Amino acid sequence: MTKAIIVGAGMTGLATAWHLQEYGYEVEVVDRVGVAAGSSWGNAGWLAPGKTIPLSNASLWRYGPTALLDKNAAMSVPPRIDPKLWAFVGQFMARANQKSWDKTMAALTPADQASLAAFDELIDGGVDAVTHDGPFIVGFEKESEATGFLGEVEGAIRHGQDIPFQQITYDEALEYAPMLSERVQAIYTMGGQRYIEPSVFCDALADAIRQRGGTIRGGIEVTEVRSTRIPALNFATGEWATADVVVLATGAWLPSLARDLGVRTLVQAGRGYSFNVPTEKEAKYSVYLPHTRVACTPVPSKGRFQIAGTMEFREPDEAFQPARIDSIINVTKPMFQGIDWDDIQDEWVGSRPVTPDGLPLVGRTKVPNVYTCGGHGMWGIILGPVSGKLLAKQIATGEVDPIIAPFDPLR
Repeated sequence: MTKAIIVGAGMTGLATAWHLQEYGYEVEVVDRVGVAAGSSWGNAGWLAPGKTIPLSNASLWRYGPTALLDKNAAMSVPPRIDPKLWAFVGQFMARANQKSWDKTMAALTPADQASLAAFDELIDGGVDAVTHDGPFIVGFEKESEATGFLGEVEGAIRHGQDIPFQQITYDEALEYAPMLSERVQAIYTMGGQRYIEPSVFCDALADAIRQRGGTIRGGIEVTEVRSTRIPALNFATGEWATADVVVLATGAWLPSLARDLGVRTLVQAGRGYSFNVPTEKEAKYSVYLPHTRVACTPVPSKGRFQIAGTMEFREPDEAFQPARIDSIINVTKPMFQGIDWDDIQDEWVGSRPVTPDGLPLVGRTKVPNVYTCGGHGMWGIILGPVSGKLLAKQIATGEVDPIIAPFDPLR
């Protein structure tokens, strides 16, 4: 049996492993910590094709300076001498224009359109998990704040997405999101979107892989990838392992292994923070506050409400910054009611792998039989299953599906 080792046990790595099993591969997944230990665990869990759009856009030229000056800004760039960081910021900002946005959106749209079906395929194939339907509730303090968001929705629709979208009253919104305060006065519903609990879904996906004979090992750090006749991995313990195929799905840590394999696209950790709180009335639907870029999701397994935000450009292993949690609370608290802010749990930071052009890195490297599946930015959860499915197809058949052709790691 052909063996594949997948490095990384987040959504993208696990989905790739599951689909390789569909092609008859023997799979082993290794991770330096364990299942969903990176950016998958505390992610907002949005399966929102309508919001899976380029991060870099023209509004950054107005908003960007606040990343350096406003401690509560959703985007945070530490003022430091770091050539690699500023090289990324330079390339990222160079694409902050409508032409680049449209080019990236055109490349993302086919994957967006296939993303929800990829989750259904996993569930229908035996993964014991669920997705939760929307609508998403999108709120602003005043109508003028909605301009940018409405433009993003229009852009996604223009590129081919079907997004049911309508404005509702505050009283109507309370039926979906009773935690909204009266400060939220411009409110919309966004249909066709879903959400999951990422850690629960990833655990179920890992269980399905094991039940079909796969192996998942935590506490395994890969330090080097070599390939002559067949790929070989060097572990931090000094142990070597070989396989017929290797897939690198290590998120923000991808460059440390992929750079020597011909993958030159920069990958910067865009760290997100989250925590959860109890609500006086049950949270059943996702809430988005675009003006402060805060994404909120029900956590059914805990009966709580997760609040997530921030795009913090730091190194992936830097220390947790408590001030980022404080900033999310400062901008979010006035928008909600019926929340016990003294009962915050599961404070978390995760390093999302952001590329300058906003496109993932899915496909073969210059080294035979070594592939990458990463660089999805904020969208690793929603695009993980479709990326894993189509990468497995490429590995098993040699055919590059048109959906992932723009994600070539060697571009």
